[in-house]
Amino acid sequence: MAVETPLLNNHNGEDAEKPVSFPRKFCAESKRLWKLAGPAIFTAICQYSLGALTQTFAGLVGETELAAVSVENSVIAGLAFGVMLGMGSALETLCGQAYGAGKIRMLGIYMQRSWVILLTTACCLVPIYVFAPPILELIGETTQISEAAGQFALWMIPQLFAYALNFPIQKFLQAQRKVFVMAWISVVVLVIHAVLSWLLILKLGYGLVGAAVMLNLSWWLIVISQLLYIFITTSDGAWSGFSMLAFADLYGFVKLSLASAVMLCLEFWYLMILVVITGRLSNPLIPVDAISICMNIQGWDAMIALGFNAAISVRVSNELGAGNAPSAKFAVVVVSITSVTIGVICMAVVFATRDVFPYLFTTSTAVADLTTKLATLLGITVLLNSLQPVLSGVAVGAGWQHIVAYINIGCYYLVGLPAGILLGFKFGLGAEGIWGGMIGGICLQTIILVGITSWTNWNKEAEEAESRVKRWGGSAGEH
Repeated sequence: MAVETPLLNNHNGEDAEKPVSFPRKFCAESKRLWKLAGPAIFTAICQYSLGALTQTFAGLVGETELAAVSVENSVIAGLAFGVMLGMGSALETLCGQAYGAGKIRMLGIYMQRSWVILLTTACCLVPIYVFAPPILELIGETTQISEAAGQFALWMIPQLFAYALNFPIQKFLQAQRKVFVMAWISVVVLVIHAVLSWLLILKLGYGLVGAAVMLNLSWWLIVISQLLYIFITTSDGAWSGFSMLAFADLYGFVKLSLASAVMLCLEFWYLMILVVITGRLSNPLIPVDAISICMNIQGWDAMIALGFNAAISVRVSNELGAGNAPSAKFAVVVVSITSVTIGVICMAVVFATRDVFPYLFTTSTAVADLTTKLATLLGITVLLNSLQPVLSGVAVGAGWQHIVAYINIGCYYLVGLPAGILLGFKFGLGAEGIWGGMIGGICLQTIILVGITSWTNWNKEAEEAESRVKRWGGSAGEH
């Protein structure tokens, strides 16, 4: 990918024509990237840990409680999380480009429009929580686990509406680079969550009821704290109060939100399906346990990629909104090099500890041995998922969600998934075959996204960003 080097900005005008060296320019962009990615990674880890801690405490109560929380978190709440995160990601495009264009007041309007759409979506998702037991039984869970998880799902409906408010707020703050605010709020809430969860679930013996109360409370604490920050500070003029403009131009907004949801949900659910398919093997217990351990490792690693995804989305949308096409292009180069470097390091760690890390999660020699065999595939997945989410972040920042949605359908569900089923069942390769085929889908998607990003006309993207800001701005588009 060719790199365009902008000219040095010198106030005295003496060296205006002197080009900036690549290493110096790379370091400057890398510094901007890490200022966004660092807090975003930290925030993602803290919020991911809320459910993980609840699951840990539930496991100390009993096996049924652990299964209830695990299944509700991964299937029911996981489904809702994917939809809400995807729908809210439309704001990364719109808020980021509006901020880059200096149309600050539009950010608050966009956030309110997203609230309208996501709260409506949350209402549509409520039946999944209400009818969780038959849904879980349909995908193969036992009646006992389905009933327990279904009861827990009913108690977790408030979390669904917290998601609906939280994701637009996060994209609103990210677009303005106010990522440290979210990081501080998340870590404070995590500490409160850990202490009170221990008190309610274990010390006072409230079990699943205590788990539900604390998980709901923690998510709503995050939402309320962020809202108070926005309302009190007005977010440097980005928030000017509630407005009827929130209900204007909803059709175009819904289209972009749906494209974002389809794009991200297809990615978010892809590896989750791996566990479900593995459960259909003739002797599934050991393969499912081994795959689950690998997915746990992959889940923590994904938080790093999620931070870079958010950072590059902000950088690209800001620069395109400001009309700085070369800067947007160079930001993509820097984040790609950085994320792949981290991916190589993480892959090496997986390979180096392949005989050790399985025993952190299991005492079964059979499960540990299979996990060690699967570590090669885990390492490859970690490497691919260091770059693929970053390229998705570029797509969100540029507004390509609908294109990537079609790519994801083709690569993941028309190529990767059938290949995995064929290798795993038809050729008898089991869990390794299923995962290997699905990795093929990730490889294909990554190659296509690299090609699209490399051949993109960034000047044209900057013009489209300006057009998008004007089209959906309305009267809020004034400075």
